[in-house]
Order: sequence, then C-alpha cells, then structure tokens
Amino acid sequence: MEWLGLHFFTELTADGQVVLNCTHDPFLVLLAYLVACVGGFATLDMAERVGHSENPASQRLWRWIGAGCLAGGIWAMHFIGMLAFQAPVEIQYELPVTLASLLIALFASWLAMHTLSHPQLSIRQYIQAAICIGLGIAIMHYVGMAAMRSNAMTYYEPVLFILSIVIAIGASLAALLLSSRLREGSGLLHQLVKFSASLVLGAGIISMHFTGMAAFSLVLPTGSPLTLPGDNNHLQLGLTVAVITLLIIGSSISAALADKKLQHKERDLQRVNTLLGQLDQARMSLQEVANYDALTNLINRRGFNQIFAEKLLQKTDEGGMLAVMFLDIDHFKRINDSLGHDAGDELLKVLAQHIKGSVRSHEDVVARFGGDEFCLLISLREREEARAMAQRIMLKMKEPIELSGRRMVMTTSIGISLFPEDGTTCEELLKHADLALYQSKGGGRNGLNFFSPNLRTRATLELALEEELRHALHENTGLILHYQPIFDLQTAQVSKLEALVRWQHPVHGLLTPDRFIAIAEANGLIAELDNWVLRKACEDLSELSRQGYEELHIAVNCSPLNLAREDLADEIEHALRVAGVAPQRLELEVTENALMVNIANSLVLLRQIRALGVSLSIDEFGTGYSSLAYLKRLPLNSLKIDRSFIQDIPKSTQDMEIVQAIIVMAHTLHLQVITEGVETLEQYEFLQRNGCDFVQGYLLSRPVPLAELRPVLSEINQRQHGHTISPLSPVRGTAAPGSTDLFPGIPGYHATASIVRPIR
Repeated sequence: MEWLGLHFFTELTADGQVVLNCTHDPFLVLLAYLVACVGGFATLDMAERVGHSENPASQRLWRWIGAGCLAGGIWAMHFIGMLAFQAPVEIQYELPVTLASLLIALFASWLAMHTLSHPQLSIRQYIQAAICIGLGIAIMHYVGMAAMRSNAMTYYEPVLFILSIVIAIGASLAALLLSSRLREGSGLLHQLVKFSASLVLGAGIISMHFTGMAAFSLVLPTGSPLTLPGDNNHLQLGLTVAVITLLIIGSSISAALADKKLQHKERDLQRVNTLLGQLDQARMSLQEVANYDALTNLINRRGFNQIFAEKLLQKTDEGGMLAVMFLDIDHFKRINDSLGHDAGDELLKVLAQHIKGSVRSHEDVVARFGGDEFCLLISLREREEARAMAQRIMLKMKEPIELSGRRMVMTTSIGISLFPEDGTTCEELLKHADLALYQSKGGGRNGLNFFSPNLRTRATLELALEEELRHALHENTGLILHYQPIFDLQTAQVSKLEALVRWQHPVHGLLTPDRFIAIAEANGLIAELDNWVLRKACEDLSELSRQGYEELHIAVNCSPLNLAREDLADEIEHALRVAGVAPQRLELEVTENALMVNIANSLVLLRQIRALGVSLSIDEFGTGYSSLAYLKRLPLNSLKIDRSFIQDIPKSTQDMEIVQAIIVMAHTLHLQVITEGVETLEQYEFLQRNGCDFVQGYLLSRPVPLAELRPVLSEINQRQHGHTISPLSPVRGTAAPGSTDLFPGIPGYHATASIVRPIR
C-alpha cells in the first residue's frame, strides 16, 4: 500500500523479497539523545528570555534564536540518529531533501517559539499548536528518511508510523506546557527543574524518532543485487554534527544567560533609579514639611531663617533696608480655652490669610513661627514703609470673623526691627523685633513698636535680675518682708498685717515687687518665691507671738500662676506646722481675675485651703470681671476694695457710690470689707461712716520691716485710742526709703512712691 509516496505494508509476500536486518550504533543513539536534551533545554531557556524581554525587537531576536536552537537540536538529533542506522546495503543521502527537512524543522520550531511568546493561552490553543508542531516534526523526520538512497525499498508499518506522529504531538504539547510554566522563576531549584524537563523533552523527541525508525523496514526486491556497504565515516560525521550543533546551542544559551544577567542589572538599575526618584520626592516632601507650616501653608521658622539669611547677604552686597516684624495675636489663648483648639486652628488659617493679603505677594515673606506668632520680612526704602505695613495689617486683622457661630474681632501686637539700623545678623534682628513686640504687649496690646536701644538695656537688666533672683532664692539672701498694718475700724486696733516682699539688691538697692514679680512669673520662679514669702511670714508671725501679739493676723498675697498649683494647700499646711502658727491667723489674698481663669479648679483648691482654717480674701476687688453668681459660691472671708476707687474720694461722687455699693454687697454676702490705699482723713472718715470693716494705707503707715514694726503698731494703737488721726510720715510725692531708679528713662520703671498708687 502506498500513501503520500510512502510504502506501507501489513505483511510481506513470499515472492522472493528479502527483509534486511538493520541495527543502530548505541554511541550515536546516546549522542542523538544528548543533542535532543540540549535542544530542549535551549528551547526552555529561550522561551524564558522571550517572556522576560520588554523590548519587542529583543523578543523577536530571542524568538528566532530559540527557533534556531530547537530546529538545530531536532534536526541534528534526527541526522545523528540516521547515521546511527546500520544496514547490510550501501545507503546514501540526497542533500536537497536533507536540507528540505531542516527547513521544515525550522518552521516547526518557529511555530513553537511563536506560540510561547504569548503570555497566556488556553489549553485548547496549546493543543492546536502542539498538533501543528508535532506534525511538522513528523514531516521533518519522514522527509529526512526519504532522502535515503539504496537498492532496497522502504516500507513502513502503519501502527508504529501513526504512533510516531502521536509521540511527536505529545512531545510538542509537553514542551509548550513546560516552557510556559518554567518561564518564571530563578535560583538553583528552578534550574534543576529545567534540567529535568530537558531530559523529558529529549526523551520525547528521540522516542518519536526511533518509533519512526521501528516502523521502517528495508526490503530487497527479487533479482536486485546486494551492494554491501563500504567503509563509512558515520561516527566521525555524527560527532562533527553533534559538536557543531552543541557549540551553536551552547553559544545561544551563553548569550541568553548573559542577557539575563544584563537584564537583571538593568532592572536593578531601574529599581535604583526608581528608588532614587522616590528618595528625591521624599526629600522634597520632607524639605517642604520641614520648611512649611502644615496648618497655614506659610513657611515656618526654619524656612524663614533660610530666606532671611539669603536676603541679608543680598542687602549687604547691594544695599537697602529690611524690616523684621513679629506679630502676636492678642488674647488668642481665650479662643482655644473657650471654643477649643479646632476653632483656634480655623481662626489661625483666616488670620494667616489676612496677614498674607496685607503684604506684597512677591517681595515680602510671611512665616508662622508657632502658636499665634507670625513673622514678616519686608524689603523697604524708608522706615515709615514698615509702619504703614504694620498699620495695614492691624486694620485688616480687625475685620469681623465668623467662627463657631460667633462674630469676633481680633487684634494683634507688632514689634519691628530694621536692617541695618538695629542689627546685621538674623539673630540680632529677630531678638530685637521680639523685644519690640514685648513692649507692644506690655503697653496694652493692639499696638506697634519699633526696637530701641533702651529695650536691649532693659532685656539685659531683666536677664541679670533673673539670674540674681534665682541665686537669692536658692541662697536665701537679699529677700525680706515688709509689713503694712491693717486697721480694724470696729476695735480701733491693728488686727492684721499685709506681708509685702522686698528685695535688697546689692547694686540697685531696695526693689519693690513691681521690679521682679513679672520676671519671676515669666521664668518659673514665682512658685518658689511665693513659698518663700509664705514660710517667712509664718516664721515672723511666730516671732510676733513671742513679742506679745498673739491675736495678730498676717495676709499673704498669692500669685495667679501659683493659684493653679494643686500642691499649694499642702505647702500652706507645711509652713504653718513648721512655724507652729494657728491656721486662723493666716489669710491668703488672691485677685478676682486669678479666680475666674478656671473657676472649677479654683473652687476645689480654695475649699482645701479653707478646710485648713486659713482665711481667704479677694484682693484688688472691682478691677476684674467676677460676678455675684461666682462670689457667693467662693469660700471667702473678706474682700479688699482696690485703691483706684478710693483715691478720688471725696471729690468723685461716682467713686463714693461705687464703694458704698461694694460694702453693702459684701455685707450681704457675709464678707468683711478691707479698703486699701487710704491716705487722707476724709477717706478714712468716709469709710468709717459707711460701715467698712478694715482700712489700710499710708495714712496709717507705709510697709516696714519686722524690726521696725513694734513701735509702729504701738503708735497707731495709741493714736487711735486717743482718737487722733494723722499720718505717721509725709509720703506724698516722696520716694520709698532705700529705693533707686533701676531703669532710668524707661516708662513704667520708676521708684517714686505716688499717692495715686503707692508702692506695695
């Protein structure tokens, strides 16, 4: 039977035909298997390269190289397998047909690589491709066998013939599936799996070849001469083909390995570049975060300092002026305390826009230093430009703002320093602007001030005073107490003393509290100072008891900052216990504003103090913002009318009516009334007529140290017993003894006692 030029048989006829006995060279068979395995490995490797290549041109290149390796491996395996075939007749091979089989192998291999270039295929597509590739390989094999030329005729056993084609298709399917699965992965295990798969593919390819050879038979027709094979060089030729094929495939695999390493390096470089790009972005983000305020989107202190340094260099080289403005929002803490920090943040955003909208957009720099503090850097030609800018900002800040359902108006205090007039470095100019701001806030807020050398002098003196005050507290030197008598109008005797701290400074002389209390409060020394006054007053009270004044009471002032401390009651109890003084003889004076800052906490603390037996008094009553609703809740014993209501009596009818009303109100609340600042007989008689309980002032005595107190008390008590009212010493318009002008030429820093507001 003949089909497609091939002779098939089921059994040979017995008409004299001879079936030749053929064998194979085992060495060449093993060599063919080796070539098939290498070809399979190359196919898997090239498929991996195609899958990993991102460049289309590179993918095409590796697809053709893979097709060449696969075709070379299959065709060389087939050729070596044919050379391993040994028959008892002379066999020759027709070159054109042999080369045609190579082209068929190349086509089938290209089809295989083309299929593997697709990242995802269905199993159906894999089967279709495997059938095409397997048929191509089978055609290559049988075309190659058709190149045999001899006296014998070739016959094929149909079953084995079909089985060889099935094996070719199965091997092709296995190659496709293995290649698709092994294109991803790395490491030693991956390579071992790939080697194992190559052995399986090689076995499949060579199985197809020798199954086809098993289906092949040589039959010598009757009467045909038997031409014996001559000397051949099949082994040498097979080795040559194998070496050439292995070299070509090995070179391709080496190139693929080098490309893989290069691609890994490129990917590493890409990763490094990506990381560098991300680091640059992160650095820029961090720089932006480091130099900008997240809440207002203004630059922060660090960013401002960088720009400031650049501007200074520019102005130093080119000439010109700069203004540094410090802005502080007046009473901003009240917003946070009353409406919450979220509302405060919203307010800061609005105020930041107000400030930014008041300056020149390109020339001026606006920064937020933190909290409610802003700083501006302005280029200008003359000093008045800075004043005009500050006034424009202050006017803009006064525009009403809607916040949390409320309509509010904010004000700002501004301090200004100028370059080069007030300094030539960033530190100097910022420090001087801050000093000017401090002066604006001390002058009542909602104002602006330029820096002046006097401010620097004051700051230097305050810094020195801070250090010396700290030393005085630690070493218990220099601080003394003066006592001013408080006269009981009912008993006509001095029943109380107010303890007033003084500082005998080694250089500046006797300093009154207005010189150093603010410094103590600003630098965290006020608690220690108040505690010293408390302990010293209790010690002096104990000494007065030994001198015969067992019924005398002492009133001690308490700083608003110290009133917020929870351990104040424990300190009072300790001071009384150490001095051995009854708690009923101590009175604590606090201002009404200090009580109203946090009424809930104040109530708890005052009740603890009252539980000790200590009396409580409101000092400077009428100057704060307390209400009757709160007064009736406070555990008070007395209130002290501020001297500002007394100084114009009897000239001011309004002040007289206010004092009368306060006395009536206090008595209604079962509180005793003390009036301070009494300096004239008319004031004394007015208070006596209207039911005031106690008076205190220069009419009776100025504050004196403990050593001078006994004769003063005796003289006051004797005078009052004889109903003779006259001041002990003329104090109107005179300086307090031992005092000096600490800050000459600076408003508010004088040492002259005044009838309007005597030094306490």
